[in-house]
Amino acid sequence: MKTFCGRANPTTGAMEWLEEDENYDYHQEIARSRYADMLHDKDRNEKYYQGIRAAVSRVKERGEKAIVLDIGTGTGLLSMMAASAGADFCYAVEVFKPMANAAVKIVEKNGFHDKIKVINKHSTEVTVGPDGDMQCRANILVTELFDTELIGEGALPTYEHAHKYLVQEGCEAVPHRATVYVQLVESRRMWAWNKLFPVHVEAEDGEKIIVSPSEMENCPGVPSVCDIQLNQMPSSDFTVLSDVVTMFSVDFSKPVRSASTCYRVQLEPIKSGKAQIVLSWWDIDMDPSGMINCTMAPYWVKHTSAFQWRDHWMQCVYFLPNEEPVLQGEKLYLIASRDEYSLWYKLQKARGEEESKADVLLESPVCRCQAHLLWNRPRFGQLNDKNRTLQYIKSLTKVLKTDSVCLCISDGSLLPVLAHYLGAKQVFTLENSAVSCSVMEKFLKANHLEDKIKIIEARPELLTSSHLEDKKISVLVGEPFFTTSLLPWHNLYFWYARTAVTGHLTSDVTILPQSASLHMMIVEFQDLWRIRSPCGTCEGFDVQTMDDMINISLNFRESKEAEPHPLWEYPCKSLSDPQEVLTFDFRKTVPQHCLSTKGSVNLLRKGKSHGAVLWMEYYLAADISVSTGLVQISNEKGNCEWNPHCKQAVYFFSSVIESETLSDLPSAVTYAINFDTKTGEIAMDFKLL
Repeated sequence: MKTFCGRANPTTGAMEWLEEDENYDYHQEIARSRYADMLHDKDRNEKYYQGIRAAVSRVKERGEKAIVLDIGTGTGLLSMMAASAGADFCYAVEVFKPMANAAVKIVEKNGFHDKIKVINKHSTEVTVGPDGDMQCRANILVTELFDTELIGEGALPTYEHAHKYLVQEGCEAVPHRATVYVQLVESRRMWAWNKLFPVHVEAEDGEKIIVSPSEMENCPGVPSVCDIQLNQMPSSDFTVLSDVVTMFSVDFSKPVRSASTCYRVQLEPIKSGKAQIVLSWWDIDMDPSGMINCTMAPYWVKHTSAFQWRDHWMQCVYFLPNEEPVLQGEKLYLIASRDEYSLWYKLQKARGEEESKADVLLESPVCRCQAHLLWNRPRFGQLNDKNRTLQYIKSLTKVLKTDSVCLCISDGSLLPVLAHYLGAKQVFTLENSAVSCSVMEKFLKANHLEDKIKIIEARPELLTSSHLEDKKISVLVGEPFFTTSLLPWHNLYFWYARTAVTGHLTSDVTILPQSASLHMMIVEFQDLWRIRSPCGTCEGFDVQTMDDMINISLNFRESKEAEPHPLWEYPCKSLSDPQEVLTFDFRKTVPQHCLSTKGSVNLLRKGKSHGAVLWMEYYLAADISVSTGLVQISNEKGNCEWNPHCKQAVYFFSSVIESETLSDLPSAVTYAINFDTKTGEIAMDFKLL
């Protein structure tokens, strides 16, 4: 059966109704899932296996039958480990139907169908009793319900329910406990993901400073955790202000409470500075003694070369509500508050004994300035990038004249303010949403520019002469940046908007950027390849069925798609030179015909061709450009440095050709790339020669 799906096209801006297969959603979920990453996580799998063996042994030593409940079984891996370790019976619970079906096949293929029952339900709907899903309560509880924040996937309410209704009192649990650790740091780089710094503009009539509204300065931001690969953050980008301390632990072998609560620990700064960020991670002990431990600790805490890379569990960055100066040796309290699914932090100076003992459950932070709703964290970083801003200032200085009438098309951009300060006679800004209008209004008010820049809330095709006070636009500018963009070329919406407003432009209009180009490079990833790599066997169990299932979902559409990844977090080396593959001339309107290119790129280094990375470059004015992708190839080995404020597009090759010498290598990769101007979509195909 087919179903119609409505979606806003991020490139053309059009509302489209697409006919999709009824299974489209779940194919997307499987294709973009992290199952392969988890199956490749050898450290996780080995520690779970050790913990499960030990738990089964402890139960058997007591003379009891080992009955296992595995919640969120996925492939059935942990249940098969338990059965293999001697468990008498396992109940494997999986709510996602396609996954539960796969688990049934995997369990059968590995010969455990008589020892493992897969239950396709949410664990809170599982029944116990002679006619129930489970014959009796389990005495071993095995789960893998954790995300980077530990509790974000609902682990606490799931454990709470399981202890009440599904497992015996005093049961064994694998993992046995989880511990959350925190460290206080100062970091201009990370703080720039949450606050907008003043922007300095050298204008003809002196220096101007763009400041944030006080509402934004004092806004705590959004409560969602910022989860990143902290191991890719150089130590030069942050200053440690405290030792690592334990924030709280959860014992999973005992009843768990999910109700909102808070925890408090005392801190003594080891260095004076500005407390801005709480870095956090967790570890899990698979056994009561803590001998079998799996940790997410970053490189400066866990001094070992044997790091297990994983993308399903990373580290957390939490922004304190406000920057607070702290002194070395002073007494502080860090308070962590949580609800069922999330955590947030506040720093408290120690005062009177009574006051410091009063643990108040802090309210979850709510963004009231709206900027944190409009701009995500990389966008804040982008707006705070002085070098990037300077390129726009240089370009505007070149193109603006004293009689310029300027229209800006981007979401919540500082370009209109820059254009005004740099001498434009009149400035209009076209905002697509009520939120971006509101944020811009606050900015203009904070900088006393309400009567200097006119905000227009309208779609480009609905722009009228009266919006523009019957003036023609002589300079059209955009970064371009749009909040709906996921892939680099989605910001080509600027081209469609430019086409829609053609009737309002002067015949000699200046467009900034004047053009853009799509660039591509073949790379070998250090680790990211694991998320799309087949596993085959995992700890001796055949999980090929899962590989096949992911493959079917990846190939569900006629053409494979690129996916967005922030490559500063995922090291890779270039196997080819970067190559420009398509150009888009914004000085002209969007053509009716498709833009296509075919060619080949030579491979210059030995390695595994995991895929192609694609990004956009924008040519603002003569000799001035900004890139959303490659910053530089930093050494002869081909190690790449990427723009940290943008996600790049990654197209994973379906087969990876591995070679040790250049003579063994495929000599080149051919590509065919097609930009459909009607849909705004890019289709691509690559072949290794």
